[in-house]
Parts: sequence; C-alpha cells; structure tokens
Amino acid sequence: MMADMQDADIIDRVATSTGLPVNVAARVVEDVLAFYRQSTEQYVRDRHTELQTAGKKNPEIFPQIAGELRRRLVAAPPLSERQLRRIVYG
Repeated sequence: MMADMQDADIIDRVATSTGLPVNVAARVVEDVLAFYRQSTEQYVRDRHTELQTAGKKNPEIFPQIAGELRRRLVAAPPLSERQLRRIVYG
C-alpha cells in the first residue's frame, strides 16, 4: 500500500492527533479514501447489496440510498429512484 504525497500529509495528521503508529494511520486513511473514491454507481450497487443482505426491500432501500448520497463528502448529483434502480439492475 503506497500512499501518494497528498495522502502522506493526512496520514501524518491522523497519526499525530490519535497517537496511532504511522502504519496503522496509513491503513485507516487509505480505507477512508478508498470509500470516498468509489464512483456513485459502485456505491449504489454495493450499498443496495448490503441493505438487501440486511433484509430490507427495495421500497425502503432506494430512498435510504438517495439520502445517503446527499450526505456523502462529495455529494453525488440528485438521483431519482428510477435512476438508482437503473444503476442496480441496468
């Protein structure tokens, strides 16, 4: 796992502010950044699968995902329930 230079600043900050060893801080930062680097489409597909596995049904899932997308660090554009379905089912 090789962080780029910009990530190194974040890693140093997390290590300093939390007291974590640099290698642990690097794993935490890379995990968070990987989460936010997901495309909207991949996030929707993955989250749909997670919520289905948790026993939720589509009428609950799609409004929940739409709300989550609005709160992401870099918000996705507003997507209708129909657009979300098309991402999941093609």
